[in-house]
Amino acid sequence: MPSPFALQDHALLNQSLDAVPFGLVALSPAGETLYANAWARARLRGAAFLSLWDPAGRTTLESLLPTIGARGVRDLELTAIDGLLWRLALETWSVSAVGEGVVLATWRPASDDKAWMSPGGQGPMDITQDQMRQAQKMDAIGKLTGGVAHDFNNLLQVISGNLQLLATDVRGNARAERRVANAMAGVTRGSKLAAQLLAFGRRQPLAPKVVNIGRFVREMDDLLRRALGEAIEVETVIAGGLWNTLVDVGNVENALLNLAINARDAMGAQGKLTIEAGNTQLDEAYAKAHGDLKPGQYVMLAVTDTGTGIAPDVLAHVFEPFFTTKPEGQGTGLGLSMVYGFVKQSGGHVKIYSEAGHGTTVKIYLPRSAQSEDRLVDLDEGGVRGGDETVLVAEDDDEVRETVVGLLADLGYRVLKARDAESALSIIDSGIAIDLLFTDVVMPGPLRSPELARKAVERQPGMAVLFTSGYTENAIVHGGRLDEGVELLSKPYTREALARKVRQILAARVLVPAMAPTRLPPPASTAPAAAPSLRVLVVEDDALIRMSIAEMLESRGHTVFEAGDGNEAIRLHGSENIDVLLADVGLPGMNGVDVASRMREAQPDLPVLFATGDQNANGVVRDARTAVIVKPYGVADLTEALGRITRA
Repeated sequence: MPSPFALQDHALLNQSLDAVPFGLVALSPAGETLYANAWARARLRGAAFLSLWDPAGRTTLESLLPTIGARGVRDLELTAIDGLLWRLALETWSVSAVGEGVVLATWRPASDDKAWMSPGGQGPMDITQDQMRQAQKMDAIGKLTGGVAHDFNNLLQVISGNLQLLATDVRGNARAERRVANAMAGVTRGSKLAAQLLAFGRRQPLAPKVVNIGRFVREMDDLLRRALGEAIEVETVIAGGLWNTLVDVGNVENALLNLAINARDAMGAQGKLTIEAGNTQLDEAYAKAHGDLKPGQYVMLAVTDTGTGIAPDVLAHVFEPFFTTKPEGQGTGLGLSMVYGFVKQSGGHVKIYSEAGHGTTVKIYLPRSAQSEDRLVDLDEGGVRGGDETVLVAEDDDEVRETVVGLLADLGYRVLKARDAESALSIIDSGIAIDLLFTDVVMPGPLRSPELARKAVERQPGMAVLFTSGYTENAIVHGGRLDEGVELLSKPYTREALARKVRQILAARVLVPAMAPTRLPPPASTAPAAAPSLRVLVVEDDALIRMSIAEMLESRGHTVFEAGDGNEAIRLHGSENIDVLLADVGLPGMNGVDVASRMREAQPDLPVLFATGDQNANGVVRDARTAVIVKPYGVADLTEALGRITRA
């Protein structure tokens, strides 16, 4: 097990250590201060730890620190230079990152026995080690589950997307449809498992709303009764004047369902379940006794059952991931872990009271919100609708990218794709009008997805942005909550969820009238060509821009030949029948103007369209069969320019 000090920079561990009512100092064998908690820092005031003691105390520490054996413990009473008597307990921890033993010193006034002892009679070393182990476990599992969930959800997305595309191909074949449905059920189970792991590790992105828990519980009454069955009596007790709380509604629902189902199993499918909601005040003493909890006003949600209760030795482990008392195959051991992680991530507190043979009560405390309740809008659960807008998909995983492109195309959207944020920005800069940027949160490369979104909207203010990820890290989530204005579709998602989310965001966007993008037409299979089919040679050194231009031309029914430089273009011109040359002016080596001149030596009437970002580039136009199109441009601009030079 790695040393807890390897995690000292993590907020959760720091909060736990700063909350204890005595000093904690990590020292090297030479007496250097490696770490001090809040209590100790307030007394050190920047001074070296050894400098606080009188000569006798300093000599004792200097001789003792290098000699404490592995995991040995020494209790001392030392006098400080101000004459006060202090008690120290020293224990050695092995820290591989440091390369030597680190001495943990707990430090408190000699007369302060009350602060020294926990209510349960444990000494400070017991309290400290328990808190550090818990913090270490939470952080380690959070890191593990975050990375695993990202890869796992990407795999699930590939499987899910292809199954949904397959479903349309096998429609009418009952046997095949049943197999697809069974496979999708497995994807759903895998998705829930990943979500529970993320919840425990406090790595799920919360989208909190100000809600009244009492109203929310009443609305869940029918759902709970169906889940529990008729044999279990359900009583709901909501206190008058209940405060609002800022919380992720979906997670509250999942937490309440998990607690209710656990209670049902504990009661053997018969008994009474009581759900209570009320206001409460957690004082400073209670908060201090529970680590990272802040004193203040909370909304309390309690679930009480009349089941068999929980034995003390089991109660100590119920929040641990994968811990379950159910028979194999009947539980993942993640239900209460999910509740614990979600509540902690929301700034709340959860406590279990139970006694074997006398039932169990789980109390959830969520911070009070002084804001008025948000209006919760249900998404349309009707038929799936697509559209004809243009969507740019930015996704580094090749399989995921191809799958989502297929899903969106199947819904009727015009889809462009990029493998990273820089590639996506190149497509946007090429002049193609984009209605929606659909981007993965975590992608390789120097340009991060949030920065891509910002630059994209700067270039096209009417563009909407939708993020997707199996694990958001801290890119669009801060304090465990989605940044304001951010829309996220978590992987894995269904075709229906994708369709509804895309339509919701496109419907909600506000187009800037003067800069509203020119919409690309549907794919060639459904859109008639606006002009006779042409054989167009596109010469562009940027592969992504070249690909985007080719897609625009192909959407109009034209045949496209692509070249990355002038030499390649001239070779193609010599071997293919070319109707139009579309060349970037600023090609490296042989520029676009030189390329056109060489080709016109062999084909004098060749129509030429120069593409450039220079607004003043009309000087390259020499005749009616030559034109300039300025980046950024839309498909309508491109079509008009082609028509003009081919009709001349």
